[in-house]
Amino acid sequence: MRKVIISRLLRLAATLLAVTFLTFSLTSLLPGDPVNVILGVDSNQDPELVQKIRDDLGLDDPFIVRYGNWLWDAVVHFDLGESYVNRGQSVSGTIMDRIPVTGQLAFMAIIMAVLMAVPIGVLGAYRQGKWQDTVSSAGVQVALSIPNFIMGIFFIWLFAVQLQWLPSSNWNRISDKGLIENLKTAIMPAAALAMTQMAIFSRLVRADMVATLQENYILAAKAKGLNDRFILIRHALRPSSLSLMTIVGINFGALLGGTVVIETLFAVPGLGFRLINAINQRDILVIQGITVFVAAVYVIINTVVDLLYAVIDPRIRKG
Repeated sequence: MRKVIISRLLRLAATLLAVTFLTFSLTSLLPGDPVNVILGVDSNQDPELVQKIRDDLGLDDPFIVRYGNWLWDAVVHFDLGESYVNRGQSVSGTIMDRIPVTGQLAFMAIIMAVLMAVPIGVLGAYRQGKWQDTVSSAGVQVALSIPNFIMGIFFIWLFAVQLQWLPSSNWNRISDKGLIENLKTAIMPAAALAMTQMAIFSRLVRADMVATLQENYILAAKAKGLNDRFILIRHALRPSSLSLMTIVGINFGALLGGTVVIETLFAVPGLGFRLINAINQRDILVIQGITVFVAAVYVIINTVVDLLYAVIDPRIRKG
């Protein structure tokens, strides 16, 4: 097990290094000059002031020097720089302020998706080929076909406009308005994100359960006279949940960076909403910092899932 952990950690470090290099490279290729962002492109720019800003920010340094300085500050001082637009606002502070919002959305979406997907997947496998399987498969196909933002617009129309149960947009933090008011603003964007995840998870559970139900130990359990519910939950669901656990971890990491459209639609002040604003403002360090942070979280979650997978299935440790 120690070899597995060391191997995964080395792979994690190498992946993070590659991610930071690629992100820094790609954001460096974006059009626009940070000096124009700071001073305004239409302003009468003093050449001495422009040069001073370029020297302070190291904009004229070679690419590899700028990357090395940025990486050193990020790793050693946990400093991802300062916003060009909102002077005095650190990128790290922006991420720490907004990650609870995006994290809550992603967590709620995953929980809602799993709670819906497992019963649907188990029912489809248990009643394979019957009308229950046909209906659930059709519903899953519909959920998979509809983009998240269309689902979000439908929820706004139904719950905010027609029924007037929930606010159509905005976000209430738990620390400001309490849990109930927070959930009123979180439930619709989380549900919109959850529908596609639910469809993916339920398909996975159904496929794994169908294969598991053909195993000899399941047939032996049936021969012993155990009831179907006990067999499904105790003997079939657990071995069928390994793939689900993997995809849940991967998709949770993906959701942290994939909530851009939904956060914009519902005016949720999360990482995705801030990223869109930074792109519109050409705020390169914020774009860079948020992208690296999301990618790093994604890679770390995948590593944790890999390690959990090795804990649950001993064959992986030996492989």
